[in-house]
Amino acid sequence: MKIGIAQINTTVGDLDGNCDLISNAYNALTSEGADMVIYPELVISGYPPMDLLLKSRYVQHCMEKAHELARICQNVPMILGCPTLSEEFAHKPFYNSALVLLQGEIIYQYNKQLLPNYDVFDETRYFEVGASVNSLFEYNGQRIALTICEDIWKDENTGFLSSQAYSQDPLDAISPLKPDLLLNLSASPWHVGKEEARTRYVSRASETCNCPVVYCNAIGGNDELIFDGQSMAYGASGAHTIECTAFEEEFRVCDIKRSEGSINPKKVHEDLAHIEKALVLGLRDYAHKSGFKKAVIGLSGGIDSALTAYLAAQAFGPSNVLGVSLPSSISSQHSKDDARDLAENLGIQFETLPIAEIVDSVEKTLGPLFEGLTRDVTEENIQARSRGILLMSLSNKLGSLLLTTGNKSELAVGYCTLYGDMAGGLAVISDLLKTRVFELCQYINRNGEIIPESTLTKPPSAELRPDQKDEDSLPPYEILDGILQSYVEEGLSRREIIENGFDEATVLEFTRKVDLNEYKRKQAPPGLKITPLAFGIGRRIPIVQKYKG
Repeated sequence: MKIGIAQINTTVGDLDGNCDLISNAYNALTSEGADMVIYPELVISGYPPMDLLLKSRYVQHCMEKAHELARICQNVPMILGCPTLSEEFAHKPFYNSALVLLQGEIIYQYNKQLLPNYDVFDETRYFEVGASVNSLFEYNGQRIALTICEDIWKDENTGFLSSQAYSQDPLDAISPLKPDLLLNLSASPWHVGKEEARTRYVSRASETCNCPVVYCNAIGGNDELIFDGQSMAYGASGAHTIECTAFEEEFRVCDIKRSEGSINPKKVHEDLAHIEKALVLGLRDYAHKSGFKKAVIGLSGGIDSALTAYLAAQAFGPSNVLGVSLPSSISSQHSKDDARDLAENLGIQFETLPIAEIVDSVEKTLGPLFEGLTRDVTEENIQARSRGILLMSLSNKLGSLLLTTGNKSELAVGYCTLYGDMAGGLAVISDLLKTRVFELCQYINRNGEIIPESTLTKPPSAELRPDQKDEDSLPPYEILDGILQSYVEEGLSRREIIENGFDEATVLEFTRKVDLNEYKRKQAPPGLKITPLAFGIGRRIPIVQKYKG
């Protein structure tokens, strides 16, 4: 049997647009000889629909679209994801369903059994748990089992950031039914290292049910989440057979009869290459799906703004990106030169807007109230906030998306200014620790200088006071990022981090800063998620709390 894999990029809530994509993929794949066409999880609604599901007519509209799509299916079925109404209303009014459409009708419905309720997922808020399957649907003499994403992700581990342990395993019910084929409709967001876990579970499903598995994953960016696709097929022996391109829409026909050997061996994944592709895709989709065609960025001459500008040039095209140098009276000449050189290397528009007069005016206005008080970080922040005013004004007037340039290390410890460098519509690199920023920039320069070499080699600095260096206020980033990796992403306690060899005073000081600056992160723009645990979606820490574990 030839299975058409429709790895398409949908938009949450764009039911008409999503159905157009579904129809186009169906026509393309059936013309290539597909015997059935499989789509991602909740493809009609887009994933994740969140509280759109609670709007009075939303799910009904999705179901109406499913019936419309059924009318174009004659002899080749569609298998696609759609929210449906729960008849029982035992706990929740909806199911997360996979529907089989054929000859104008919905001939089979499978309801997702394992509903994730961790990290970025909150499906138990909306969906009723599907009943265990006791039958399969048959087509062309083949007995086919359906599953949806998490249904094949049962994991006995319950550690921090691992998949939850479930009381049931849908594969235990499917295996005795001896299916000829298992299909999995998925909306699995990407983060570094996700491929390894995902292929492990798809392979396990193939081995457990002793049949080929075709896995269709979503592609594209929706808010903070980035979906990488990488849809795949496995033979009955658990051998990898085919994989779709990462971070790109793709239609692929997979001939299950030939799926016993390794047709296309799994390629070696490069984390940095995938991080770059993920960020470009996430930025492009966030902007275009929100109606933005241009971007504006403040260029400091530093590495963070350089990386953000590079990613913007890839996502929007260089002619649609405006880089703005906003020097103060203490900005170094090399920083101004680096900003200009970067803009020339990228081919983006470049302007210089000095802020010295604005800063002087603000300080003069505040002077009577500040009289007798020592100069401190307040005056430094006036510079950052002056830049924020100008950049937001450009964003408003030009209709461009303002991109913030802060990294995860800075955001973690509050080394950033509310209503200053945090002002903007999207935080592109907010899930990259500073050490990863350096690694990615060096990767970008692998074939020649794009980001100026002096930007990579000079000591990082906010340049908010003369001769300032980040390490005046922070430990070396190799140390800081090790602590943050342990505390934020791995959930280790302070004592555990110290026992792992980090200096006690440093651990206590900077984990405290992480906790104290939660209020800043709650006011930050959304950021693209590329690690197992990002700030924002999926991380829910109270602003006011006293725990010091």
